[in-house]
Amino acid sequence: MSVVHPAGPAADAIAKLWWVMLIGATLIFLFVMALLTVAYRKNAAGVRDHKLERIWIVGLGICFSISILAALLAYGLVVGERLLPRPAENVVSVTAVGRQWDWSFTYADLPGRTTERVLHIPAGRPVDVSITTTDVIHSFWVPRLAGKLDAIPGHRNVLRIEASEPGEYAGVSSEFNGKGYHGHYFSVVAHDAEGWSAFLRGESR
Repeated sequence: MSVVHPAGPAADAIAKLWWVMLIGATLIFLFVMALLTVAYRKNAAGVRDHKLERIWIVGLGICFSISILAALLAYGLVVGERLLPRPAENVVSVTAVGRQWDWSFTYADLPGRTTERVLHIPAGRPVDVSITTTDVIHSFWVPRLAGKLDAIPGHRNVLRIEASEPGEYAGVSSEFNGKGYHGHYFSVVAHDAEGWSAFLRGESR
């Protein structure tokens, strides 16, 4: 469930954004601490150097912090834009329907097939998950594969996920939705090419 151990390109972009924002926030924090030190510092004669204080406060306290925050904002907007689903080859389409307190999944490539609490996808291919709900608001989240997206009654949101390698990845509904919320989880099984073909033939559950 760790967002800093990504297993797909979307999650990798989110993890990098997290580290960049952590580094930026740390730099701002360190400079603020330095400014506090300068604010209380006195020169050898026991008098504060107000000119030096102004340089630190305006030059570093304001300009530096605004520059870092602006850079982080710009980087975050660029990453967010890149995560939006776009037309691509070999995209797999599935539908995720949330309810208290379960998830069911249907597959465009396998009409009539529904799985409960387990989403099957091919590894190494983008998957567009059309997310909705039959009752209250839920939130679809597989931390190691992509960001989270709300499931809203009467509406469909599309989230693109992708697993770089075959495996099983934990998912959870990250929106409080009642007494059964603590057990509202699911898993994503990413198959290799042979396993995905077997799933489409109905030979895998």
